[in-house]
Amino acid sequence: MIWDPRPALVAVTVVLALNASSSNLQAQSTSSLTGGPALQAAYDAIVDARFDEISDVLAQTCPPAPMETCRVLDAVSVWWQIQLDPLSVARDRLFQSKIETAIAATDAWTAREPTRAEAWFYAGGAYGARAQWRVLRGQRIGAARDGKRIKEVLERALTLDPRLQEAYFGIGLYHYYADVAPAAAKMLRWLLLLPGGDQTAALQEMLRARSSGALLRDEADYQLQIVYLWYEKQPQRALDLLAGLRQRHPRNPLFPQLIAEVQDQYLHDLSASLETWRELLEAARARRVAAPTLAETRARLGAALQLDRLFETDVAIEHLRAVVVANPSEPYGAVAQAQLQLRQATARMLDQAYRESLEGWRALQRGDLATAARLLPQALAARPDDPVTRLRNAQLLVAQKNDAAALVVLDRILVARPTPPPTVYASACLEAAGAYERQRATARAIDLYRAARDTFGADLRTREAADRALARLAL
Repeated sequence: MIWDPRPALVAVTVVLALNASSSNLQAQSTSSLTGGPALQAAYDAIVDARFDEISDVLAQTCPPAPMETCRVLDAVSVWWQIQLDPLSVARDRLFQSKIETAIAATDAWTAREPTRAEAWFYAGGAYGARAQWRVLRGQRIGAARDGKRIKEVLERALTLDPRLQEAYFGIGLYHYYADVAPAAAKMLRWLLLLPGGDQTAALQEMLRARSSGALLRDEADYQLQIVYLWYEKQPQRALDLLAGLRQRHPRNPLFPQLIAEVQDQYLHDLSASLETWRELLEAARARRVAAPTLAETRARLGAALQLDRLFETDVAIEHLRAVVVANPSEPYGAVAQAQLQLRQATARMLDQAYRESLEGWRALQRGDLATAARLLPQALAARPDDPVTRLRNAQLLVAQKNDAAALVVLDRILVARPTPPPTVYASACLEAAGAYERQRATARAIDLYRAARDTFGADLRTREAADRALARLAL
């Protein structure tokens, strides 16, 4: 489930830890940060989820970068591992140890070299990593105190070196959340003597800072997608940012997971979400992503949820049984979730009409018209108003080359109120368009092909078939 940052003012700090590590792209050309290329490689390894390589990568990073920088990166690497399975506390003790070491090291650095901007900058990164973890674990007061410290050290860094563009992004994020935080969080901000912010100006400030550094882009995009989801109410922009992250870092299973969740929870596009889960499952089974067992389990649970909602409960059950049999140790609670979903799906299959409709459709898919002709009419008789069973009966009539009878059924689906689910409606449009085309009613067929293509939430295969038909008709 997508993490909700709204309950805590301290969510303003979530960007700062990785900003501290990601900002090194500008190290040689635009600021006093050192070791830019090596740090860029280290940050890429983290966002790529190449966690097994981090020790070797950091050994090549510091030097030339200061050792304190790698202390921060080492902790940030564990933080990204925690985000893959946020309900599990298995890595919390390791993270706490590494982040406390990083904080002590960067604090000592600022005391030793108080006029060195990057010392203050990486101190902000260390506190930012701890603040993110504290937000996740519900430690709001501690996270807010870290947030206050982050703002102080970033402002000190910018005073010493105004070229640290990534620090401007962190300050902009603070100003944004300080404005949009709920009342309880604003009271906490007041108690800690933290200033307020400006939502509109802060967003523009973040976008300007994002555009100034290529390596900052990954962390900025990750944080901005949260902003666009929760506060700006622009889920498509969030989805675009996540798609970019997935393209640049295909080994990280977190990004396709978040994409699938946005497609489901915000765009209500079950078919698109299912396709994303299937792609993640394929990548996990081919071991093209990090933590393949965790990714496969999460993908099976996500796919099963969408398959059940899309009336393919039999395949959903197969995924859920696979999880139960495998009995994975991660993600946390996966087996219990699979068992719950399995009980619900199995109960659905006990309904005779539902089961007959699905079994009849499967028979139709494999070309067994006799079995389909026996089961589907029985299911329709039991549930005459069910649009899914109507569609399957229409598809049976088309397979039996009875377009006239199929169109009677399909037209009832197309005018039904409330409108059937988008996958059903678009499939009915496609089937009806084909039947009208065979009857040489081309104009009506074109209208229906366009409707199938343009129905939001329709199955990708349906939309592609409609596109091919329109191309064939030279439109």
